[in-house]
Amino acid sequence: MAYCVGDSCISCGACEGQCPVGAISLEDKAVIDADKCIDCGSCAGQCPVGAISEN
Repeated sequence: MAYCVGDSCISCGACEGQCPVGAISLEDKAVIDADKCIDCGSCAGQCPVGAISEN
């Protein structure tokens, strides 16, 4: 069960650098590759606007 990024994402990049497996890329908002995500939650803890949650 991968994490997902909500519409409140501000594309700040805080989550991208925190992901230990490189599953996050920045487009219009952060995008998490569900196939790479290991469900560690590091990204959610770094998001300043709480846009990342468990799917």
